[in-house]
Amino acid sequence: MKKIKVTHRGSITLKDIAFVSSLTKNLEDLKEFTIYTMTKQDHHIAVIDRFLIIDQLIQQYDDLEYQFIGPQETIVQLEKVKQKPSVWIVSFVWFLLFIGTAMTIMNFHYDVSMQEVQQKLHYLFTGEENEFPLWIQVPYSIGLGLGMLLFFNRWFKKKFNDEPSPLEVELFNYQQDLDQYVSHYENEAYDKDHSD
Repeated sequence: MKKIKVTHRGSITLKDIAFVSSLTKNLEDLKEFTIYTMTKQDHHIAVIDRFLIIDQLIQQYDDLEYQFIGPQETIVQLEKVKQKPSVWIVSFVWFLLFIGTAMTIMNFHYDVSMQEVQQKLHYLFTGEENEFPLWIQVPYSIGLGLGMLLFFNRWFKKKFNDEPSPLEVELFNYQQDLDQYVSHYENEAYDKDHSD
């Protein structure tokens, strides 16, 4: 497996990080075999590569042959116990984001002279001048909100379709890059420790 999450430090068994298939009668023992033990030195991330797994398995079961299919290593991440967020903090952050988003949209519309554009559209369609053409502004504002909902493909916890939103894709790419970085530098630190 590429990545697993655990809720507490302790032993990581072979079945936790890999799918094990064998004709040997020791299959259950193999699955329960401890490959790694997470300690406080690991902080909240440990990387277990296949060389470590082979090393551990050969010491215990030297009469078996091992074949690996899949990723080179598994990232073990210690998940913190999630606490329920404070209503005051959530409200403050929501308010801050709301004000920031409103300012961004208003500044964008001011920069592109949206009100003048809507006034000119009103004049083109009706032949009359109107400072506040609400019949254009109100649907435009509703459409802007609906467009954001459709773009992010989410209404609170409900999704409109199975397609991932652009934000989810970016978060996935970020997590992939983060895992690759952690894997690279954890292996580098492991090699340095064992070469001394």
